[in-house]
Amino acid sequence: MSSPEKLKVQLLPEEESEIKRFELETKRLEQSKLSPDDFRRFRLNNGVYGIRGDENRHMIRIKIRFGRMNALQLERIAELTEKYTPKKLAHVTTRQAIQIYEILRSDVPKALRGFAEAGLTTREACGNTVRNVTAGHTAGIDPHEAFDVTPYADLLSLYFLRNPICQNLPRKFKIVFEGSDKTDA
Repeated sequence: MSSPEKLKVQLLPEEESEIKRFELETKRLEQSKLSPDDFRRFRLNNGVYGIRGDENRHMIRIKIRFGRMNALQLERIAELTEKYTPKKLAHVTTRQAIQIYEILRSDVPKALRGFAEAGLTTREACGNTVRNVTAGHTAGIDPHEAFDVTPYADLLSLYFLRNPICQNLPRKFKIVFEGSDKTDA
């Protein structure tokens, strides 16, 4: 596996703030200063689902923007999955995300920090937001595509990330880019 230093990137101020807020909101919940419903809305916006029957364990959904990540990011996901989940398994979704299950609530902020240090985010991976912007799996390499859609998927993904207009939609909103009529995105 990779060394943590190899992957460490400087966190954006908003990433640092979100992780610290997750720690704070967790403490507030545990001290009964935050209702479970308010915590639910908060954690969903940060890509964290509850696990039925165990209020102390969670599932984290990591957005893989337009389905692309590098080997070091994949290694970081594997490292954190092995460190924080009992079964040491990750699930790749059909919407180009990776989910890891049964993380203790107290470990969620540490996992979020580890993902952020690798340039990965869970922000808006759940809840009524613009979800992960995806692209066809052959985007950028398909000889039949009219043009490479990946730069557009990437820019739109970054535009919607943390955009106030996307924070409280009536329902989740999903976007996919496809540059060829020969593949199914």
